[in-house]
Amino acid sequence: MIDPPCGTSKRAFTLVEMLVVIAIISILMTVGSIGISSMGGKGVTSGVATAEALFDEARSTAVARNLRSCVLVAKALTNKPDEDLRRIVVAYEESNADGTPKNPPPAIPKWVLSSRGVLLPDQTFFSQQFSRKDHQSGGTLDEITHTSILTPKSGHMGSYFIYEFNSQGIINTPGASFIIGSGARNTSKPSTNQPPRVTSSAKRDFGGFVIWRNGRTSVFRSPEQMNIPETVTEF
Repeated sequence: MIDPPCGTSKRAFTLVEMLVVIAIISILMTVGSIGISSMGGKGVTSGVATAEALFDEARSTAVARNLRSCVLVAKALTNKPDEDLRRIVVAYEESNADGTPKNPPPAIPKWVLSSRGVLLPDQTFFSQQFSRKDHQSGGTLDEITHTSILTPKSGHMGSYFIYEFNSQGIINTPGASFIIGSGARNTSKPSTNQPPRVTSSAKRDFGGFVIWRNGRTSVFRSPEQMNIPETVTEF
């Protein structure tokens, strides 16, 4: 029997080493899958924080200008259906040159958009089904159309849900709720025809808050607090 040349011997993996490698790969795959499945939750968390900041902006705007202000949530935009239930803007009422309201209460004002607003994260939508005028007693949110917006641009045409504050920063509907969720929808069609649907990977992935009389917010901690059933399929 001829011995192998010196320095050419080969060492194979032992069974223990192979099992260790397989275990490490399994752990990495598990961590990766958890990260992917939690992406929707991060979108909801980010969306809630963004919305809270906008409500605080609307309250501060009302107090600073001594005018009514509002948060508008796009329900159905004529030219941008992909932004339905995702675009949120802050506005304040039209005023005279001296800063006084052009159409004082109880007259309905013309709203001046204070910015272009923001979009909720991808695959995150406002819930027109679970957001309420009063979270305890229910009631649907008030709506306006672009005809109530002063000189609206093409992208602003359509209908909106409205949360209104008076000139002291007090919300007109204390106890109203703002709820968003992870899901999917056909963004080529208006939300009135294609509401968001819950995906199996994001089952009951919702978040939101209640707006109190002084404009401050309290975040919901569970789907049960938002009255969202386990069998929900669309929102």
